[in-house]
Amino acid sequence: MTAGSGLLHIEAPPESLVTSGGLFHGLQLWVNLPAADKMKDPRYQDIRGGSVKLLTSADGGALIRVIAGELDGHAGPGITHTPITMVHATLQPGAEVTLPWRADFNGLAYVLAGRGSVGAEQRPVHMGQAAVFGDGGALTLKAAAIQDGNAPELEVVLLGGQPIREPMAHYGPFVMNTREELVQAFEDFQAGRLGTIPAVHGMDGTPLT
Repeated sequence: MTAGSGLLHIEAPPESLVTSGGLFHGLQLWVNLPAADKMKDPRYQDIRGGSVKLLTSADGGALIRVIAGELDGHAGPGITHTPITMVHATLQPGAEVTLPWRADFNGLAYVLAGRGSVGAEQRPVHMGQAAVFGDGGALTLKAAAIQDGNAPELEVVLLGGQPIREPMAHYGPFVMNTREELVQAFEDFQAGRLGTIPAVHGMDGTPLT
């Protein structure tokens, strides 16, 4: 979703999951827009599981889903305003994978489930933790040989991109570049000038553009 000049939105699990129960990962990542793009028209992309780019490690121990950006020449369906790569990786117990990563990108790993290690130094990580990678052209993940009973695999979201290196001012749901822009954003919200895009759930899977 690109909030741009303003968009009222709410995220919730599927109604069927609420009534029947089950495991649901909800992850909200906020990616700052460059100042020149802050006031672009709002946009929403409905990316279903069948549209992501699927890759595997040579030994089949890791499943890689490229959601946005590019990984080793394989592009995901997500469209971004700055160069960004977003990947969801699932590693079987004991599996290890090293992914090529652009040297001009930063890198972040967030563990959705399971336990393992990251980096050449094999720093331990587990569910709910984030790891920030240093400079380099590759990211390494390894799943622990023994996982917890409720998380049989290591599930990690990898995110990285070119740093914008612009001033940032944020408060509540608003992210701008200056305090004056924040004040204007609140005034626009209170005056009802933010736009809305109706959500479409479970129709034919066609992305909204």
